Amino acid sequence: MSVEATIRDIAELLPTAQTACKLLFQECYKAGIRNVFITETYRSQERQNYLYAQGRTRSGAIVTWTLSSKHKSRLAWDIAVGPPNTLYDASILNKVGAIARKLNITWGGDWAGSIDRVHFEINSTWKMPSGYKLEGNIVVPTSSTVPVQFDPKEEVPMSQIWNPGSPAMQTAAEAFIAQAVQEGIIQASHLTDLQNKQMTTDRLLGLYITIDQRRNVTK
Repeated sequence: MSVEATIRDIAELLPTAQTACKLLFQECYKAGIRNVFITETYRSQERQNYLYAQGRTRSGAIVTWTLSSKHKSRLAWDIAVGPPNTLYDASILNKVGAIARKLNITWGGDWAGSIDRVHFEINSTWKMPSGYKLEGNIVVPTSSTVPVQFDPKEEVPMSQIWNPGSPAMQTAAEAFIAQAVQEGIIQASHLTDLQNKQMTTDRLLGLYITIDQRRNVTK
């Protein structure tokens, strides 16, 4: 894929980030904010390098302050605002940011010195705050022409959060698990099950959390 192209599909995020993103959009919908949409989810290192060069070694305004972003880790997403508001309407983004804080989602608008109101991210150990849940089917739009859609009557099966049908996600997950196996953090049987598409959402999420915690212990 070209470094100029953006990926907007939340299925390219890790399962826990998909849950956090859906919860944020659900709570926005309930608060009456229904004209926000995703502009980017996963970002390769090559694209991150390309964006970082803008305003530095390539013409254009600076759009990122780092070569290392949680977009690369599939734990971040950017949004924008649709009509009748302007694309980066600060009043709407501030409202979304306030909701994100309640959900323990990091909002770029809170960053000192490098405010990024369109950016939201989580850690791999993020857990849904007490008192919240996905209350139905939430459709997260990737276009300004489509409003946020929420059907509280429809339950959301956990199997929808991890999408093994996504080649990019499958490749990334395999690489992550394979590295953990090589480090001796987890057993090789986990990688085999993932490759054979016998990995449930809950189990994969648990592995990510376990690996992250064990790596932090050894730092």
